[in-house]
Amino acid sequence: MFSRDPMDTLEMHKADRALPVRNLSRDEITPDIERLDLFILGGGGFLFDGDIKAYLREVLIAHEKKVPVMTYALGAGPLKETENQKMVREGLSGAAALTVRDRSAKKVLEEAGVPGDIVITADPALLLKPEPIASHMIKQEGLDAKKRLVGFSVREPGMAAPDIQETNYHALLANAADFMIDRFDADVVFVPMERKTMYDLKHSHAVMAQMLRPERATVLKGIYTPGQLLSLMERFDFAVGMRLHFLIFAALQGVPFVALPYASKVSGFLDDLHLASPPLHLVNAGRVIAHIDHSWDNRVTLAAHIKRMMPELKKRAERTAEIAAAILRVPRREEEAYAAAEKT
Repeated sequence: MFSRDPMDTLEMHKADRALPVRNLSRDEITPDIERLDLFILGGGGFLFDGDIKAYLREVLIAHEKKVPVMTYALGAGPLKETENQKMVREGLSGAAALTVRDRSAKKVLEEAGVPGDIVITADPALLLKPEPIASHMIKQEGLDAKKRLVGFSVREPGMAAPDIQETNYHALLANAADFMIDRFDADVVFVPMERKTMYDLKHSHAVMAQMLRPERATVLKGIYTPGQLLSLMERFDFAVGMRLHFLIFAALQGVPFVALPYASKVSGFLDDLHLASPPLHLVNAGRVIAHIDHSWDNRVTLAAHIKRMMPELKKRAERTAEIAAAILRVPRREEEAYAAAEKT
């Protein structure tokens, strides 16, 4: 696997090998690409105005070396700069398969002029299975007590979240957290989904700093695998979140939630579930609290609705792997030529 953080990749996932692709030169990485039967560009929504060139370098090398390329349930956007659209168009042209995780990503690639059939599948996190957690870790987090818990997920501003105004959204989320503590008699648990970068921790504490009832809030302290975080999600009675995978984990565990859609990928997931939610930059504390209050009152119906929608989304997620397997069943050109020569 090519990774920005190889050590984290090896710790968190079942990978035999991880390479620090950002630290390697073109000459250093090319031999590893040449040996591949398929190069998969996946792992999230990183085709946005920013570090596109870094992500597409290996794709272009794979094309040069005649290695089939596939995008794996990719996210995309915002992608408004003409030069970036050109790089994406050139990088993805000639791919063996193009799959994206939602309609908005397909629209972004189409508007960039990417040729070929773009298939909408779904985020691979929908296929994740829960992993066990030691009981003492649960106790240390304070999640074993018989009290009502609300999971909360925040994220940092940045190029993938251009509409977030930090000074406003910290206060908005703090008001929402205080409301849930008073209205639901619940404790709020902030869940850092990307703990290694420290951004989620920083912004979780920033929100807590503006709360009136911070003594009823906590931030998860441990470092967990994605499967363990999925297991922890089951302990929440309700969830409010910005991070896409936090919301996916809530849906997988049947936890009713309210999303704060800072970006198109979150809105895309809500569209797939047929759930409505106003964009974060168009709401104030009153509207967010009203939406949370209504969703809480209807949480049983909301959970049942989400449960009904999940099988189709999981089926779409499985489709991505089926497409990859189909590509691998087709021999490389060199192998086809060799096989033909052997028959003559």
